[in-house]
Amino acid sequence: MKKSAIVFFISIFGIASSKAQDINAGFKVEAGISNFIMSHTYDVESKAKFGTSFGGFMKIDICEHFAVQPELLLRYKSSEIRSSEGTSDFECWGVDMPVYAMGSLNAGKGMFYAGIGPYIGCGFGAKFKMSDIDLYEDEYLRRLDFGGGAMIGYEFGFGLQINAGYKIGVVNMLDIEGKAKMLPQTVNLGIGFRF
Repeated sequence: MKKSAIVFFISIFGIASSKAQDINAGFKVEAGISNFIMSHTYDVESKAKFGTSFGGFMKIDICEHFAVQPELLLRYKSSEIRSSEGTSDFECWGVDMPVYAMGSLNAGKGMFYAGIGPYIGCGFGAKFKMSDIDLYEDEYLRRLDFGGGAMIGYEFGFGLQINAGYKIGVVNMLDIEGKAKMLPQTVNLGIGFRF
């Protein structure tokens, strides 16, 4: 599945580039809350805490009101993990690459836009705040993540953007035997600028 996801992303980028009428780039910064959907196999729950991401995007215009937008974002997520044994703050950081199919509608001197599409992510580090153990290195968690996302926003005529988005993973992050599952989800607000 991991290789299929990578091939899929490369194919989307190649097809979009060959059909492009115009290509622009920009950067964005997002702040939001993140947590994990936990299975009920164990008595564990995840409470949302602050997260952030920042990076760049490329907007590939296919026609007047449709574009493909790949992004590369460094991201930080945190959550409060509660169990019968106590409460711990969990942190993870890495990179996400979403690819959105974007529709837009002119409004005043700017435009409203909305997008939906898949993302692939790679974790660099994950740990409980009071511990030095990297959960990726010790093979408790999977580094690669795959899921879907959606966003809406408004771009002013001079390139400034405001947006809101949601992402959810569909691959179990836990790399341990058993039926327990841990799926990441994030809700964010962001600003960006397209050159």
